[in-house]
Amino acid sequence: MTAIDTIMRTSPVIPVLTVEHVAHALPIAEALVRGGIRVLEVTLRTPAALDVIRAMKQVPGAIVGAGTVLNPTDLNQAIAAGAEFIVSPGLTPALGQAAVASGVPFLPGTANAADIMLGLDLGLKHFKFFPASTSGGLPALKALAAPFHMARFCPTGGISAATAKDWLNDPAVLCVGGSWLVPKGEPDPATIEAAARAAAALA
Repeated sequence: MTAIDTIMRTSPVIPVLTVEHVAHALPIAEALVRGGIRVLEVTLRTPAALDVIRAMKQVPGAIVGAGTVLNPTDLNQAIAAGAEFIVSPGLTPALGQAAVASGVPFLPGTANAADIMLGLDLGLKHFKFFPASTSGGLPALKALAAPFHMARFCPTGGISAATAKDWLNDPAVLCVGGSWLVPKGEPDPATIEAAARAAAALA
């Protein structure tokens, strides 16, 4: 079992976290882990993101990765900040080759057969399906999973607490990504922990 496979099987839902302030990092991560969600994806969409990764790694039990990794520079910065896995919205030869060479667990974004074939050429078998809801939804993923029976997916984009179970019931899906666990703004640890408990119960 590969490292990314293990990470994907650790939590049925990987929260996609866009954190504006480093001060919010610990309360968010602690609440998620208390609720049973240990795999945390911090998107590189804010100036604070790399410091947020460093802060969240202090939380016992948390497995902290970087999302919205677009190129080898992002990749190297995320690894230097301590990211334990890497998620990208798409897959390019440059990013894919750099990620594979680094040895970091890597979950590249794919939306069609060509994307998946590029990943397979790089030796990858685990992919994000993104943006899931606008790329044909579950019927599209089922259609892609048929010829690529060796691949496993983490659908992300437009998935909600109400629809996550439908995706997770598909045998090609190991987990889903979702932003609903942590609303934007000042974090409310009790609300986040409750959302995490509900998400963990989807396993």
